[in-house]
Amino acid sequence: MVLISVIITVLYLLLIGSFTIGFDKVTLFKLEDLPAKTKFSVVIPFRNETDNLPALLKTIRSLEYPKELFEVIFVDDASEDNSIEIIKNFINERSFDDAQINIRVISNERKTNSPKKDAITTAIIQAKNEWIITTDADCLLPKYWLDSFDAYIQKNNVQCIASPVTYVIKNSFLDRFQLLDLFSLQGVTMGGFGINRPFLCNGANFAYTKTLFNELNGFDGNTHTASGDDIFMLEKVAKKHPKQLHYLKCELATVFTKTQPTWNALLSQRVRWAAKTSAYNNWFGKLTGLVVLLMNALIIALLTLTVVGIFNLKVFIYLVIIKFNIDFFLIYKSAMFFNQKGVLKSFIVSFIYYPFFSVYVAFISMFSSYKWKGRTFKK
Repeated sequence: MVLISVIITVLYLLLIGSFTIGFDKVTLFKLEDLPAKTKFSVVIPFRNETDNLPALLKTIRSLEYPKELFEVIFVDDASEDNSIEIIKNFINERSFDDAQINIRVISNERKTNSPKKDAITTAIIQAKNEWIITTDADCLLPKYWLDSFDAYIQKNNVQCIASPVTYVIKNSFLDRFQLLDLFSLQGVTMGGFGINRPFLCNGANFAYTKTLFNELNGFDGNTHTASGDDIFMLEKVAKKHPKQLHYLKCELATVFTKTQPTWNALLSQRVRWAAKTSAYNNWFGKLTGLVVLLMNALIIALLTLTVVGIFNLKVFIYLVIIKFNIDFFLIYKSAMFFNQKGVLKSFIVSFIYYPFFSVYVAFISMFSSYKWKGRTFKK
């Protein structure tokens, strides 16, 4: 048992250690004052987002990018509230200053088991511009968001760009726990790009060309899984055009989104995320997920064995210290980048709780369906 524990811990240390090194290899991009050139189509699928749309629309109004160079396409996925009315009122009530913003609401054309993939595909077919940027209806967009993408596109030969996402949090442990978890994901995302093994991204801040989307036949081959529009597209691009897949490590390009309001909602979200992992095609991504799961399961197993006197206490403490330090190192880097290091005060408690949380989510995702936007999906 000691040998197995050491092997898993060493694999975990090497893996997470490589991501911490890769994190710094992704060059920090600083926005320069360049004349705007790129035309964007911003795609926002939504369903029953009455509570979130007003804040999102406010940030769209505040975008500094030339209004004639972008359009916003909202894709309604059978909303049952007054989401459409909120958007249309915004369009009709705009002031003279934002009268030029091209905002449209279209209906989702359902063809597969994945409403969001259908929504994005529907929008891309109707999009007027070459560059597509996807985000979500519960997000807040920074004012130099499109400027950052434009400057990066002008300076790099790129067809697909992954970008940072973080949470707006309140002063609760639930929020801080989620933010620390997101920091680990964002750290691994950037680290993966840094070591030339990209396998994660976030559809709340993801861009690619329409030409590339069509060349790769969109989401064909992945429509049996309800979510995963971002990861599956990333996998296709990484396989076909790896040199044109980049990460925009820029604070001014960071999109903010909401945490889940309850532990039950968080579990449901994480089960949805975990349910799609079996469909991943990237072997490195699967290996990473497996090693992380094994390490967390190992901590729980060794804790139990140590309590009943079967496993050596000193060895258990050494392994926990190794995991604690490498986890903290990666999350600390993310917290510094996002300028949210205050959340680190909850790291110790989160570190203790996380193995139980993650193993439970992994177990449930293998057998349970999940709910998303008022619908139930099978794995």
